[in-house]
Amino acid sequence: MQLFSRILTWLMAIALGAVFGAAGTIGYAAMPFGLPLGFAVGIIGCAAILVAIRMITEDRIAVAAGGLGMMAMLLLFSGVGPGGSVVVPDSILGVVWSLSLTAVIVLIAVWPDASRLRTLNPK
Repeated sequence: MQLFSRILTWLMAIALGAVFGAAGTIGYAAMPFGLPLGFAVGIIGCAAILVAIRMITEDRIAVAAGGLGMMAMLLLFSGVGPGGSVVVPDSILGVVWSLSLTAVIVLIAVWPDASRLRTLNPK
């Protein structure tokens, strides 16, 4: 039964990551008043959901699954659409978005587990 619940958690993390990845990838280029607020909101939102997945499940695979959903949406929107449009163009901001999202996913997935430190050093 535990394997079933873990697989279900991973599938839900993929779906949640896909939703946040799609929202961030679509909105990253919004620049009201000349400020990259869409980028900031998108990267903070994606990081926040990955941190929440990591804290709730305490599972690096679930974070990687959420990141997989985000990267899938980034890949989907980076290609040329049926009408010829591209959501993530080959521009400086597009490249920065792609690299920043990848860095956030990797950083949160490999962050050390602090619960082991607390058990090794009780106060």
